[in-house]
Amino acid sequence: MDTHEIVSSQSNFLGSSSFSVADLLQSKDQQLSLRLRTADDSATVGTVVLSRLKMGEIEDGEVDHITADMHQKCTLVYESSHGTINDKDNGPIMNSVFKNAVCKVYRFQTVDSKWMLVREQMAECTLSFSVPKQLIALYIQEDTCRIQELKDLGELSPHWDNLRKDVINRYDQIIKEYQDTLAELEKHTGPSFKPSCSKGQKYLEFVPINLHTQRMRVTCPRATDSFYDVVTVGAPASHSQGFKSGGLQKLLSKYESEKKSHSTAYQCIYYPPDQTARAREILSVVSQLQPLISALADQLLQAQHCSTEALRDVLKSLEDKTDQFVHALNDELVKSALLALHAARPGYVSKSQTSAPSSPHKADPHPGVTEESHTVCNNVNGSQSPQKESKPSPVRSDSIPHHKEYDEEEWDRVWASVAKSLNCVIAMVDKLQEQDNNNQESAPCHTLADVITSHSPDRPLTAVDGRDQLGVVVQSLKECVSAVAERARRSVIFVLLQEAAGSSAQGLQLQQRRDTVFSQALAALACGFVMRLYAGLEDKGFLRQLHAVGLVAQFESLLSTYSEEIGMLEDMEVGISDLHRVTFRITEAASEEAVSLQPTISGRRDRYTVQVPLPHHAFQMLPDELREGKPLRVLPVLFNVGINEQQTIAERFGDISLQERINQKNFEILEGYYKSLTNTVPSECLPCFQTQTDIKELLDTLGQNVVTKKRKNVEILWLAGMICRRMNGIRFTSCKSAKDRTSMSVTLEQCSLLRDEHQLNKDYFVRALDCMRREGCRIENVQKNIKCRKYAFNMLQLMAFPKYYRPPEGTYGKVDS
Repeated sequence: MDTHEIVSSQSNFLGSSSFSVADLLQSKDQQLSLRLRTADDSATVGTVVLSRLKMGEIEDGEVDHITADMHQKCTLVYESSHGTINDKDNGPIMNSVFKNAVCKVYRFQTVDSKWMLVREQMAECTLSFSVPKQLIALYIQEDTCRIQELKDLGELSPHWDNLRKDVINRYDQIIKEYQDTLAELEKHTGPSFKPSCSKGQKYLEFVPINLHTQRMRVTCPRATDSFYDVVTVGAPASHSQGFKSGGLQKLLSKYESEKKSHSTAYQCIYYPPDQTARAREILSVVSQLQPLISALADQLLQAQHCSTEALRDVLKSLEDKTDQFVHALNDELVKSALLALHAARPGYVSKSQTSAPSSPHKADPHPGVTEESHTVCNNVNGSQSPQKESKPSPVRSDSIPHHKEYDEEEWDRVWASVAKSLNCVIAMVDKLQEQDNNNQESAPCHTLADVITSHSPDRPLTAVDGRDQLGVVVQSLKECVSAVAERARRSVIFVLLQEAAGSSAQGLQLQQRRDTVFSQALAALACGFVMRLYAGLEDKGFLRQLHAVGLVAQFESLLSTYSEEIGMLEDMEVGISDLHRVTFRITEAASEEAVSLQPTISGRRDRYTVQVPLPHHAFQMLPDELREGKPLRVLPVLFNVGINEQQTIAERFGDISLQERINQKNFEILEGYYKSLTNTVPSECLPCFQTQTDIKELLDTLGQNVVTKKRKNVEILWLAGMICRRMNGIRFTSCKSAKDRTSMSVTLEQCSLLRDEHQLNKDYFVRALDCMRREGCRIENVQKNIKCRKYAFNMLQLMAFPKYYRPPEGTYGKVDS
């Protein structure tokens, strides 16, 4: 057997001793008494009594597991700085993302005098730094593209050109700051988390505070092991910018109310938030669908040489994506923005200022249509159904009008030409398939390609005719889509130019603040998603729920609604809400190397995708929907209940409406998710719990508590946490630094689970709570953050805390947090 070393310590090193497992197993009384010796082996400093534990046996009396010239009872069995590699929660997949695990193992007595083993493991996450670095790179890329898009708007009048230069200068400033921050982060070689004492450090502002995962594993007699996970992280907030003027929620509201007058001062058109959001959405749709339509059009030409079924499949995809494209651009915002853009051109004259009887374009309603295009469509139209329109009007991108008078009906004709071109493509394929059907009786095994390439003189379409004419109409469709995309892109970019031009310097700071907070929130969410996915890889019910309705991510916050923390909560609310823009995809890793198993991020500020790679063997076990790359939703919800002395002041003399509004709003979101879940996923897909209260009853109780006027109603947090676990969700717990109040909440939740789900003896509840807080992973978290093993509370603060959120004597003292 290997030799093991026992090290006993309180606040500093006391002594050590070695033993072999064989000695313990062979001892008559199944105990070993070991003397602890100093490092230089000069003196004995204490005694350690080791007992061999058999699960389920009734003990005659309690065993003092650790005694060092003291007779203090403790339920800590052993501790380790890292998990063993053979453990399920410390395998190669977990170790690729989660680092530096700290483990503590306890034994507690159950109500029937049995014993349970409880393993507590806390780990850092590599995503603390990798997610912010990826996001900053994407921010830089997006803002660089925005600058190029503004330059591509073409010639503008002097007024608008000056505003454009100002906006470009602002983007240049953001890019330079982000590049400097990214360069500093690339130099980082320290631990995989940002300690709470660094929360105000500028170059670390995108990194979440004190992000850790915590897993409790429970082993009981005659029962399978149970796992309970929670992610702990400091509230996503911009500490580097401070909170003197409030947080994002307040600042954005104030900024929006001032932006209209600011736009007037800069002679800009004011677009409300819903329209600027719509402009970004249109820009995203155009960027996604145009290359997709072009690729499908090319596939259609290649599919001529395949079966009729393959050709039809490609055509169906092309038709669907083109319809989405047309409907997305049939928007009054695009039309009005095009008019505004033309009004910003040099020498623009409105209709009311000119005597010209008509626009030059009215003489030719379909500019850019070639004679060949008309010929093809006329030939095809003979076999086309009456409902389908013909005569497409493809428009070259160089035909974007720069004339002095703008025809308001021009845009309607341009985007409608896309639908007409698509109809020509459909009609041509119908014609080719009609020829194929007529040939089936004589040559039933021939493909569509055989029909097209046949040289029979009695066929209306020769091989050259078939290929060339389909190629012409497909090219016409691609040209129309390209022209429409270019016009739409320029119009919505002009909307965003006016939004940026109408912004003050405060708008620049708000964007940076929002980027910072979102980065912290996304790093935490990605960490929680990966941990939850790894834990559920063998759970078919969980995987079905994942691709059917997604997961709920429940953020628990203990911030007060007073002083600076109200600004932190305002930041956190916006950051968590912005996570609605994130989807996840599961991919197959290129290898099982740790670097290949790191999640990657793509997208722009309006929509991000996190790709989570899995090793080949794990990926192949997933349902088809997940292996095919279906986007997976995560629904974030936030519940906040302040518990400290500042919350006492807020409740007695201040304003807690922010907390009430957040809890009410997110309860409604959670309730909506539950309805979707029950309508889509069978109840057997959800985990089983010993407590029989169903989710609907828990939701009803939560709803009552949300509207009840009760001070420090922590039952809201307990209920929200229980509901989240019942629905296979991802749990997060936060306070300012995720080390003090968060530690109280995490340990309370763990002991509550042991009591409610594993029959922890009621006489052990407080002892277990105190033991976890005194000796467990959370006090190690405090040590990692501030190099001191004391929670940052004083006696006055603790008097304001709810009873079960108070740490044991000797574990707290006022220190810098």
